[in-house]
Amino acid sequence: MENIVFFIIACVLLIILPGPDTAIVTKNTIVNGQKGGFQTMLGSCVGLTVHTVAAVAGLSALIVKSAIAFTVLKYVGAAYLCYLGIKTLLAMRVKKTEIDEVPTIEAKGNSYFRQGLVTNITNPKVAVFFLTFLPQFLAAGSEPFWPFLTMGIIYIVLTFVWFAVYVFLLNKIRNFMKKPSTQSAIEGLTGAVLIGFGMKLALEKQ
Repeated sequence: MENIVFFIIACVLLIILPGPDTAIVTKNTIVNGQKGGFQTMLGSCVGLTVHTVAAVAGLSALIVKSAIAFTVLKYVGAAYLCYLGIKTLLAMRVKKTEIDEVPTIEAKGNSYFRQGLVTNITNPKVAVFFLTFLPQFLAAGSEPFWPFLTMGIIYIVLTFVWFAVYVFLLNKIRNFMKKPSTQSAIEGLTGAVLIGFGMKLALEKQ
């Protein structure tokens, strides 16, 4: 593995760049509090773990090379993002003036976790990212298994740390964010962003 410092810097820049994971973590933190945000974050990190194992095992290469596998995964992920976006927009219609009475998108069981997991794991762009980004830091002629595994773990840890801080800070200003007008605006924006990410993913070429 080469240029570990540059790899970490590149990972940080890529992680803080807003994407579907950030959108769903933001929505669940604002609407459901720190617990919802952390559970969603854990789901996303588990999704990254699956992608890491897949990349190490060579399954990601199969997805990228197989038009059918890529297309199926792409549309499943796109449909799920659009579903979450529409669900968020529809939730705005039942908002009332009393904050304590504001209906939230309640999670049953592990649905916060599942939203983060499904959003991440059904995004074929993550698989493509792992296959195109990680090899750039692989030493020439070296066995890829352990370097890929190490880089994947580093990326997951950095993602966990970033989202942990993000959820914590977001939760601190949650009272302001939960004002009916503010929450409606944020949920409307988040819902539109999720639908936008879904449509963008659906139009993504192999």
